[in-house]
Amino acid sequence: MNMELLMQYITYALIAIGALAFLVSIITQVIKEMPGLKNIQTNAVALVIALILCPLAVVILCIYLQIAIMWYYIIASVIAAFIVYLVATGGWEKVAEMWARTKYKTK
Repeated sequence: MNMELLMQYITYALIAIGALAFLVSIITQVIKEMPGLKNIQTNAVALVIALILCPLAVVILCIYLQIAIMWYYIIASVIAAFIVYLVATGGWEKVAEMWARTKYKTK
C-alpha cells in the first residue's frame, strides 16, 4: 500500500467521522426534546444514537457498494461509534486534557 492510498483512506475515515458526529449531534438535539427523554442525560442519548447510527451507516454503505457484510465490519463500526460519540459531544478537549496530564514534562 503506497502512502497516497493510505492518506486517501485516512481522509475518507475523517470525513465519515465528521459526518456521523454531525448527524449524532443533530439527532440528539431533536429527540432530546421528546417527553420521554427529557430526564435522560444528553451524553447517554448521544452514545446510544452513535451506537445505532454507525453500524447502520456501515450496512448501508456495504449495500450501496455491493460488498458482503462481514462480522468484523460491524464490530469495527461499534468501536468507531465511541470515536463518533467523543467528537459529537466535544470529547476531543477531554482527550487532549488527559494527554496533557500524562505527558512527561522535564523540569
